[in-house]
Amino acid sequence: MRSIRAAAVGAVTLSLALAASACGGGSPTGGGSGDSPKTLTYWASNQGAGIEIDKKVLRPELDKFEKRTGIKVKLEVVPWSDLLNRILTATTSGQGPDVLNIGNTWSASLQSTGALLPWDGKNFDRIGGKDRFVDSALGSTGAQGKDPAAVPLYSMAYALYYNKRIFADAGIAKPPATWDELVADGRKIRAKGKQVLGAEGSNVSENIHHVFVFAKQHGADFFTPDGRPDFTNPDAVAAVKSYVDLMAKDKVVPQGNAEYAQNQSVSDFAKGRTAMLLWQSASANLKSQGMSEDAYGIAPVPVRSGTPGTGTQVNSMVAGINMAVFKNTHNLDGATKFVKFMTSDAEQKILNKAYSSIPPVRNAQSDPAFTTPANAVLKNTLATSAAALPQVADESQFETTVGTAVKELFADAAAGRAVTTESVKAKLEKAQQQMPAQ
Repeated sequence: MRSIRAAAVGAVTLSLALAASACGGGSPTGGGSGDSPKTLTYWASNQGAGIEIDKKVLRPELDKFEKRTGIKVKLEVVPWSDLLNRILTATTSGQGPDVLNIGNTWSASLQSTGALLPWDGKNFDRIGGKDRFVDSALGSTGAQGKDPAAVPLYSMAYALYYNKRIFADAGIAKPPATWDELVADGRKIRAKGKQVLGAEGSNVSENIHHVFVFAKQHGADFFTPDGRPDFTNPDAVAAVKSYVDLMAKDKVVPQGNAEYAQNQSVSDFAKGRTAMLLWQSASANLKSQGMSEDAYGIAPVPVRSGTPGTGTQVNSMVAGINMAVFKNTHNLDGATKFVKFMTSDAEQKILNKAYSSIPPVRNAQSDPAFTTPANAVLKNTLATSAAALPQVADESQFETTVGTAVKELFADAAAGRAVTTESVKAKLEKAQQQMPAQ
């Protein structure tokens, strides 16, 4: 999922409480219909460096769909900071779009509202079959054992982006493979007057993505096997502390980044202020900000030791965007046709190339546009060393409560307050208390 979204616990809790009565979609009467066969409303997530860029990418494709089918698509690009709350309001009010993008980590939470169309075998057959999609992307489409609540649209993975000139000036020959190497490189970079590693300390979703990976590298999970929150187990506490210590102890993340939440770390990297950046499929974003592809390299996110892989060598969450349909859309047939169009081989190549993401559709992934060195790192990460965030009903609340706890810990670090094991545990204990009763 993209990185500048935020969620509200109260809205999520309200949504889940009203799941039994939620109708969602464009029809207040409930149940899909064909009342508006010539129109669709589509909420697209903000994937580019700005909303206008998304409109430039999407509008020609939506016009193409209208020309082929006679169905006009009314487009709204929704910022990540608003998207989840907008969706939750739609699930409870019954007033919303026909088709929408969702962050793939929200799939199980939104599935539990009952507002989204289940993608059973029959519905998948209408868009060409479930086996068109890669397994890693299908793993973040809803709770295990249930029909998916959404269809994969864009796949992404985290990578380490590094400025070649800054590395050369600091005498660093290759990107760091471990966190210890990154910290050591940071001392050389700071000696040359440059910032080391960008972060978005006030962005709760970015925080969750990274502490989830750190937890995997510490052999920890934030939920028990039966789906109960377990935020204060010692390994999870150690993982969160290790991430915040990149600022508090290791001094590789600048203190000012504690206030970043809107892609400022990407801009710093693009402008040559920062030597490294951890980001999802950032090439298109960097290009839009004027950074040449020759100016930076791409490497796997560091691990604690060794090389990326499974188990404790996980170095990314399975990032991505899914496409969902409200069950009571005014145009169920048209909505299905639109999903089929957007996930067709041809459109997958166009859209994922525009956003420097990876197609979750097998045939599109083999296109030469996705075999560049940069994409090779992302594809290999998704295939060998990425893990899906927990597909549980309380995942959205987890993102908000723990992501906010990490935000507060970064604020402590920036203010010079000690970040200790005890303070980390206290923040996580508070976060766990805010979760719905089991």
